[in-house]
Amino acid sequence: MSLHDNRPIGIFVHHQGRGHAERCAHLANALIEYRPVTLFCARDDIFPDLAPAIDLVRIPSLFEPREREAPRLAAMPVPETLHCAPLGWHAISDAVAALTGWFASARPALFLCDVSAEIGQLCRIASVPHIAVLQHGDRNDPAHRASYDAAAALLAPYHPMLEQPDRPERLRAKTIYAPGLGIAPFDAGPDARTRIHAPDGRELVVVIAGGGGQGTPTAPLTLGARAEPDTHWIVIGSTFSEWHETPPGNLELRGWVDNPQDYIAAADRIVSSCGNTTVHQILQAREAKGASFPWIAIPEWRYFAEQERKAEALAAAGLCASRPVWPSDGAAWAQMWQQARAADAHEARNMIDSDAAAVTACRIDRLARELWEGAAPLTSQAELAA
Repeated sequence: MSLHDNRPIGIFVHHQGRGHAERCAHLANALIEYRPVTLFCARDDIFPDLAPAIDLVRIPSLFEPREREAPRLAAMPVPETLHCAPLGWHAISDAVAALTGWFASARPALFLCDVSAEIGQLCRIASVPHIAVLQHGDRNDPAHRASYDAAAALLAPYHPMLEQPDRPERLRAKTIYAPGLGIAPFDAGPDARTRIHAPDGRELVVVIAGGGGQGTPTAPLTLGARAEPDTHWIVIGSTFSEWHETPPGNLELRGWVDNPQDYIAAADRIVSSCGNTTVHQILQAREAKGASFPWIAIPEWRYFAEQERKAEALAAAGLCASRPVWPSDGAAWAQMWQQARAADAHEARNMIDSDAAAVTACRIDRLARELWEGAAPLTSQAELAA
């Protein structure tokens, strides 16, 4: 294989939550079979196991200042084509220098942005073709449009059936759909309840709070659990409580756990936020269980209404019951559970591709070859490092 054919691929990984790191790790482990891969992230402790040949470069955060801001710089307006572009942040200068330095030395075939509209535009300015990861949400603003329009391709880590109806056809035409990318194989074994130490003989409701924001409010959960005293509710993930709550005895808060899929496997019913990883783990469970698996999805606040739009797509596909705010009394919970039971589990079929990482890696490698076809090959390691 020539040096030209072996141009590396770089991946920028947002460090909020763990979903970005999980799907990028799975994709990188598949891509390394084709090309060298380098990951860039502000954290190096959020990734699952990476193949030894993959380089992980820690760069300064683009979103957290290392020093006090100058008030006048902080007050300067941001252009419409950018989101997070403060002035005077040396961390951003250093991160950009690390990325563009690698662009110049590695001569990458492609750069994947998961996610940053600014990094996507930086790639285009630096003459590096990039793939922008798509997320749900109201992203028709100038900054997102600039990154998406400049991209050689888009990567959507969800099924086409969950695409937003307002996504322009010109963007859909260059989108690689990878439903279930980053999701580990599902184990629906009968001992899931034992693994999570759930009580026997009671219907189990599992509530999955997100890890990318402030967490799920427990007050609405106390109402849902109190309305069903014969069930047992277990809550995992980040939560916050208010002083006036009266938690019932059948509501258990377990906080962050390392095995959320065991809880999903053990559950009879699910309540969740709408983070991408959580959504696909639940879809995977519904497909594996092959039976009714009532699911209520309540979006958490995210930039650009990301979870709200995802919840709408899930409900429109008949996969769950959803509403934009939490039920505020027992009757509202009962109504939502009725809607959730009416959702047909059959609709979850084929919403997950168990080979998503391998299939996507193959498509990205093929795209890289197609993009660079006819270009002058790099003839030496010296030129590669120039």
